[in-house]
Amino acid sequence: MNVNYDFRFQNGRTVEFRVTDQPARRNDKELPAWTRLEHCQCSNCPLKSADVQHCPAATEILPVVEAFQADDAYQRVEVVVTDERRTYRKETTLEEALRSLLGLKMATSGCPVLAELKPMAIHHLPFASSDEFIMRSVGYYLLQQYFAKRHHQEPDWDLKGLVERNQRLQLVNQALWQRIHSVCQGDSNLKALLNFFSMASSVSFSLESQLRKLEAKISGEE
Repeated sequence: MNVNYDFRFQNGRTVEFRVTDQPARRNDKELPAWTRLEHCQCSNCPLKSADVQHCPAATEILPVVEAFQADDAYQRVEVVVTDERRTYRKETTLEEALRSLLGLKMATSGCPVLAELKPMAIHHLPFASSDEFIMRSVGYYLLQQYFAKRHHQEPDWDLKGLVERNQRLQLVNQALWQRIHSVCQGDSNLKALLNFFSMASSVSFSLESQLRKLEAKISGEE
């Protein structure tokens, strides 16, 4: 996996990020205190500070936080996203673009909880809407259940495991939001994380209603 995000601001400023399926490595001495594992550590984090000094997800999103911590979330930017197969281009708010980038970086960060999102990250869809997020989440989960059945395991066609998975992810999102709250002078990163968190919440708290909406659209009842 190799995805490039190219941000082009109206004042001529450009910022570029490259995301691969391997977490970035940085010198521990260069990392700020808010990336340390025990700082606002997720309540469901399986890692121990004796073994891991810094939160993998915080370390991965650090360059994004540093680049945009003073920016207005609602300013317009042109974003070009390129992977091995195609190029996406969109003029949008910085908040929407960051939500897309942060979600990708978090899923590939090496965090053992967020690693559950890595299969979706490998087929990354930039700027996904709420409906697309639900369809992709459910679709990937059902495909996993199909393969489980093929390997003589008990499939979860009722999606109970999907709800539980997203409840685990919510705890991570909340802790990451707390981590970066103190370092953001602007509001772009905070709003992006909050938006990302709200999309994950929709799978946990209102999955049935979301599916009914999609059913109406797919069946042409809307």
